[in-house]
Amino acid sequence: MTETRKKTRKTVVVALGGNAILQPGQVGTFEEQLFNIDGAMRRIAALVENGWRVVLTHGNGPQVGNLLIQNALAAKTVAPMPMDVCGAESQGQIGYMLEQALQNHLRMRRLPVPVVTVLTQVAVSAKDKAFESPSKPVGPFYSQAEAKKMMLEEGLAMREDAGRGWRRVVPSPEPVEIVPIEAIVDMIRDGICVVCSGGGGIPVVRGKGGALSGVDAVIDKDLAAALLAKEVAADALLILTDVPQAYINYNTPEQKALGTVDLTEMQAYAAAGHFKAGSMGSKVAACMTFVQAGGTAVIASLTEVVQAMAGEAGTRIVPEAAAGKKSKRAAGRVAKKSSGKTHVKKADSRKAPTEKAATKKAVRPGATVIDISEARRRASGGRA
Repeated sequence: MTETRKKTRKTVVVALGGNAILQPGQVGTFEEQLFNIDGAMRRIAALVENGWRVVLTHGNGPQVGNLLIQNALAAKTVAPMPMDVCGAESQGQIGYMLEQALQNHLRMRRLPVPVVTVLTQVAVSAKDKAFESPSKPVGPFYSQAEAKKMMLEEGLAMREDAGRGWRRVVPSPEPVEIVPIEAIVDMIRDGICVVCSGGGGIPVVRGKGGALSGVDAVIDKDLAAALLAKEVAADALLILTDVPQAYINYNTPEQKALGTVDLTEMQAYAAAGHFKAGSMGSKVAACMTFVQAGGTAVIASLTEVVQAMAGEAGTRIVPEAAAGKKSKRAAGRVAKKSSGKTHVKKADSRKAPTEKAATKKAVRPGATVIDISEARRRASGGRA
């Protein structure tokens, strides 16, 4: 197959909004989701054809919510799975559809670019204050009586949700580490289109000696995308949503669409409360985090992917002195390949904690670190 894409050697992390997978009013059948994804991947394939090395990430809220509902309905027949496992399941489900659809569109364009989905654990701090006050609603609605029973018997945090019933709430800690980052970077350097960090990543914490363990939490997908973009030394972060741009004075007579905005100006708009938390707020916060590290961030509509990366659509947030700040990014984490296959990795400034140091770290209630070997021993009746 002849390759016809342009050679730019630039990398963009593309964060797909929920509308790329499920549209308002849809029930979430496989056919509906695959149809939506196919349209989104057609546009991403055009981006690849234009020479961009693409790293894809995505949301998973409705999919995890459905899995939790399935857990609740089938609890008496099938053992329910914890939230981190549901997150992993959704990464596989959505990754499969994204990977297949993108491969098909790349093949139609005669672009022999491999696509790989990476099950991505993302570490959070066990000391994150979010564990003290769970706030993210997940799963099905319950009556007040059911909610009180779950709080007493299972120790779950429950909250009344806008008069619609009671729902479980979980922490939403900030991401601090993309666990398989070296593998992801290597694949990008090898020309592979990587799908990773879905839903903000599978939330894990590090325990003794750096051991990983899953926690019940939801990581903001946009903040995780910003961290991913910094870690892979991306040139750009593209956050796709259902509106063409970010706005100030949104839904008022003074509404104004933002075109190209420097970091200081965007920070002022954010401080003035122009971007609501839970919607555009997290997207703008993620973009500003990435731009502070020297990159360029774009918020745009899913229907204007190519135009947005060409500077013809969307809201573009740039550093005040792009050339001067670019050195702050993670450029150099993986050096360009030499004539052989050997990768020369720059030393990571994040020192791995020693076992002694890790042992001293306190773990807050709510961020339970599970000893896997002990759990297996109990599950097997002490035979393991």
